[in-house]
Parts: sequence; C-alpha cells; structure tokens
Amino acid sequence: MKIRSLFISLAVLFSASAFAQVKPGIEVLAERGFDVLKGKKVGLVTNPSGVDRNLRSTIDILFEAPQVKLVALYGPEHGVRGDVYAGGKVTDYKDPTTGLPVYSIYGKYRKPSPAMLKGIDVMVYDIQDVGSRSYTFISTMGLVMRACAEQGIEVVILDRPNPLGGNKVEGCYTEPGFHSFVSEFKIPYIYGLTPGELAILLNEEGLNCGEKGDEKPLSCKLTVIPMEGWHRDMRYTDTKLPWILPSPQIPSPDAAIGYPSAGIAGEFQNYLNIGVGYTLPFQVFAAEWIDADKLKARLDSYNLTGVAFRTIHYKPFFGNLAGKDLNGVQYFYTDYEAANVTLVQFYVMQAVGELYPDHNPFLEEGRLRMFDIVCGTDFVRKEFGKRLRVEDIESYWMKDVEDFKALSRKYYLYK
Repeated sequence: MKIRSLFISLAVLFSASAFAQVKPGIEVLAERGFDVLKGKKVGLVTNPSGVDRNLRSTIDILFEAPQVKLVALYGPEHGVRGDVYAGGKVTDYKDPTTGLPVYSIYGKYRKPSPAMLKGIDVMVYDIQDVGSRSYTFISTMGLVMRACAEQGIEVVILDRPNPLGGNKVEGCYTEPGFHSFVSEFKIPYIYGLTPGELAILLNEEGLNCGEKGDEKPLSCKLTVIPMEGWHRDMRYTDTKLPWILPSPQIPSPDAAIGYPSAGIAGEFQNYLNIGVGYTLPFQVFAAEWIDADKLKARLDSYNLTGVAFRTIHYKPFFGNLAGKDLNGVQYFYTDYEAANVTLVQFYVMQAVGELYPDHNPFLEEGRLRMFDIVCGTDFVRKEFGKRLRVEDIESYWMKDVEDFKALSRKYYLYK
C-alpha cells in the first residue's frame, strides 16, 4: 500500500507539473493590483507579443486598469500592432483602439526623445524576446532605459520567458567598433537571461552605453515584475503560454531557436536561403546549386553533438528566390542542451565550402560589414573566411562564455 501511495503521489506531482503554466509579468502585475503604476502617468513599449494567457493585450489591460493612466505608446521595430515589416520605418500616429499617441522608436529615433517622454512618470516595457543579441528589441529596451535615466523617469519591465532557456550562453562579447542596434551591448550572442534579468544586469554593470557603445553608462530607477513558475531549463513550449510572433519571421518557438542557429549565415543574402520566404524561417539551409544528399552526408560526417539533418527540397513563396527549386538540409536538435547552436550555421558553411568551393560567401562585399556587426567582431570573418573551417574560430567564439555566466548569475531572478 505504501508503494502504491508513493506511485499515486508521484503521478499527481508529475501531472500537476505537466499542466503548470507560467504567469508572465503582466499577469503578476494585474494580480498585484497594478501597485507600482497606481496614480502615475504611464508610457508603454510593447508589440503584439505583449499579451496575457488569454491573448488580451497589455495595451488594453493597462488602459482599463483602475488608478492607472496610460498616456502614450512607443513602437519598436514592426510597430506596436505588428503591422510594419522587417526594417520598415515605424511612424508616429494615434492608436485607433485607445486614441493614444504612438511614438516611433524605430525610425528617425531609436531612443525616445525628451519631447516623447514629456509628462511620463513611469515607462513600462512588455515584449516577448528571442534571447539573441542581434534581435533588436533588447536594444530598444536598453535605449529606453537610457533615455528614461536622462529624464529621471522610472522603468518597469514586465518579464517574459527566454525561449532559448536560461542556461545556454554562446558567442563572444561585442567588441569596440562593432556596437550597433543589432549588437548594442557587451554581452554574448546568446546570453541566457530573461528581459528582466538582462535589464538588471545592464543597469548594474554599466553596460547601457548607448548605440555606439562609447557613451557614459547611465542607470535608471528600475523595477522588474518577475514571472511566476518559470525556471531556467524551460523552453517556451514548457510554459504552456501561447506563442505570439514577436516579428514576422519568428512565427514559432522553433524559429526563435533557429534564429541564432542560422541568422548569421543569413546575412549573406545571395548565398544560402535559411527558410525566410518559406514556411521554415531559420530552420533550413538551401540553394539551387546544392545536392541535398551530398550536403547531408558531409554534415553527418562531422558527428555534431545534439543535432541531426534531413534533406529538404522547397520553393520559397517570396524573396529573391521566390519560385525557385531549392535543395538543402533541415536541422533538428536531438539534444538541445548539449548542442552548440550558433556553430551549426558555420558547420553548414564549412560543408558547403568543401563541396562547392566556388561559392564563397565572403566575396559578397556589400554584406561583410553587417556580418561583422552581427558577430560583434571582425575576427570571425577574417579567420573563418580563410579556410571556412569551424576549428579556426570556435575557441575565440566561445572565449567569453564562462566569464559571462559568472557575471550574470548575480542577477538571476529564477532557478
């Protein structure tokens, strides 16, 4: 009977765990009665991913919250309502649902101007991020924090999950001369923190140095509303929360994981298609001139830890290869925690280089600067570009990982 009772107890425990749902910061704030916002004039940086579990927008939640006066919205890349395509200019306008002014911080301004912040007591940030340095929303978050510090305005971060989990850290720090809106901070390419944890680290470590990385660090008055139920070994599907695409080419949690696995190679627009324009953005590598079977065989010969490849053939629906027959590989993580996800794209480039030496991406001169900026260094291009061998860059690419893990642990909000 005791053994049976033990099994029943364990079954109940695992069943409860299986159905546990993470509460994002907006839900925790609502349960707290919006305590940190009461009686204040509030600005909000958000996009369609800022919702509760019932898909109700943070805009509407704060607009209708008692004793909270939402007075302005701020639109990052793709806009507050997500109606601007990648790279498109976001403009100022009035939100048709609430009548509130919407200020663009992805156009003429990427950092809110003093005029945009006039009359604001507190700025709230609520956006689902993807956990990679080159994804622009964390740059927006840092610049908003900096602008608010200059004006003495409090910042509140409503925390959300990191879809890459909280343990994976890969890539070297952004180096001097390579800071930009896609490499704003001196952090690794995959940094293993939630938006709230990253905000605290930037604030406390003096990393909020402006878009060029050479301005005096500024710290703001910062409050983070943590999630409930999230822990570091969770990926997004474990949270039981709906996935609302934070940008057009991240339609699923798998695409968020694929972003750091393929996006750097994707900077070479005339080299390999990485699924953008098809149904698998950031999850494939293909071209018209590739023999899919040969590419898969070459990649399989590397015996990469935690990753497997299959052949794939498809036609993109849009982009410069729309309607073309492409051949290549789709990749899957068989052991995500053990895999080095950012190096997958470099191994693919190595295999392609061995099979098709006439197709050298580093001859695409118009994209070399962007490649360096996304990598946060020119070392990768200069060394990898010589032989297209991962072994030439792996130790450099991973050199800052342990230092950053030690630094970032001080700012963990979750186990």
